[in-house]
Amino acid sequence: MKLKLILGDQLNLQHSWFKEVDSSEVFVLMEMRQETDYAPHHIQKVVAFFGAMRNFSEVLKQAGHQVHYLALDDKANRQQLEANLNFLIEKFNADGFAYMEPDEYRLDQQLKEYVLGLNIPSEVVETEHFMTSRSELTEFFEGKKQLILEFFYRRMRKKFDLLMQLDQPEGGQWNFDKNNRKKWKGTPSIPEPFYPKANDLEALKEMIENAGVKTIGSFDKNQFLYPLSRTQALGQLDYFCRYLLVHFGDYQDALHTDEVNLFHSRISFALNAKIIRPLEVVQTVITYYREHSDDIELSQVEGFVRQIIGWREYMRGIYWKEMPVYASMNALENTNPLPEFYWTGKTKMNCLHQSITNSLDNAYAHHIQRLMITGNFALLAQIHPDKVDEWYLGIYADAIQWVQITNTRGMSQWADGGIVATKPYVSAAAYIHKMSNYCDSCQYDKKKRAGEDACPFNSLYWNFLDDKKQFFAKNNRMAMMLRLLEKIPTEDLVQIKLRAAQILKHPDEF
Repeated sequence: MKLKLILGDQLNLQHSWFKEVDSSEVFVLMEMRQETDYAPHHIQKVVAFFGAMRNFSEVLKQAGHQVHYLALDDKANRQQLEANLNFLIEKFNADGFAYMEPDEYRLDQQLKEYVLGLNIPSEVVETEHFMTSRSELTEFFEGKKQLILEFFYRRMRKKFDLLMQLDQPEGGQWNFDKNNRKKWKGTPSIPEPFYPKANDLEALKEMIENAGVKTIGSFDKNQFLYPLSRTQALGQLDYFCRYLLVHFGDYQDALHTDEVNLFHSRISFALNAKIIRPLEVVQTVITYYREHSDDIELSQVEGFVRQIIGWREYMRGIYWKEMPVYASMNALENTNPLPEFYWTGKTKMNCLHQSITNSLDNAYAHHIQRLMITGNFALLAQIHPDKVDEWYLGIYADAIQWVQITNTRGMSQWADGGIVATKPYVSAAAYIHKMSNYCDSCQYDKKKRAGEDACPFNSLYWNFLDDKKQFFAKNNRMAMMLRLLEKIPTEDLVQIKLRAAQILKHPDEF
């Protein structure tokens, strides 16, 4: 009997492992405290992964495969990967072991070390999910000083012939990012989000709680947005194409107090659990666009394709190029603790209150909420990137380290010193006001930099630039910001920094 391990983010029914039924092999899936306890995860994240794993197990069984599923509360569950594998190898008298390449460095190392001690043959196979290999980005940028995302994205377009006309980009330009920055002001109307049907998750939630798993956030079975099967994920993708794609690009960076989802697909959990594959997602979207090109503009589609084949594949490439050193980078030497309001949403800053409350309620926030609200504040407040990492990894249902850490420690916190982003993504209140209505109902004045009612983002922004200017002295993309900093009168800067010092000392009072 050959034992084949399937991890919780390897739920790819299209994998070659499942093409034929083989009575001489058994597939194993495990719910483990090892995986629930390394960070405080959102309850919806744990429910989503366990629910999807259980669904996947049943689909495999119905197809005739032999499956052994270790539930979290199974008395035989050792709650740790190696111990469970040893138990199962003995139970099935296995004469071989196989696993798919994990996408987390931690699990990759754990399994590599484990098989070294096995006295039976072992093999490792690809997950057959991503559009690039682990090393492809490294090879593409070999000899280059900077790993520019745009260049990688163009290569991906060409490689897979996506939105191309021969060797040129469709529409005459590669990137419609400048078209993707509209503020949503109540129109066009936003359809209700897609809710997957037939997910009975209350019992699963109770099992997780009864097991003593420490979680964060809230759970409402009637508001659960994550697809737990391939059928549900395809339904969600179809819904996006039919009702949301037409305006996605325009408003992909917009923020609004009354709308959590706007025109976003919310397909990221299904993608990151490998329930659905990136190439089929973008091909489906492009096909729909071709069939409805009278109604849907190219800029709407390109913005979506860029996020998946550019950003997502790029971040994975960075992860495997730079780990494990990447996980301890702190280029700006930030050391402050994470404010308590990141765990509660209780802050007078409306943009943070909205974004964090949404995250706690839904285990979700779209990329601008993550980057320019919660991430922006964390960087301006000079919070230790370890603490920021932990929060992002735990609170979002789609957060797996390969995609989370490169976005958090790289794009959001500039802790990698510019590997991912050529400059830090920092802004004062002006950007937040430009892209949202958050400032309209906030008690702080978006225009003030100092004083009791000044927006904390403004005070912290200029304080950050002043505190960290030595790190950016040779960064051309920061030159304009630093010139503006130099123009601030000394007395004004003193007042700004005094205000910033108050915020940094007692952030939960603001």
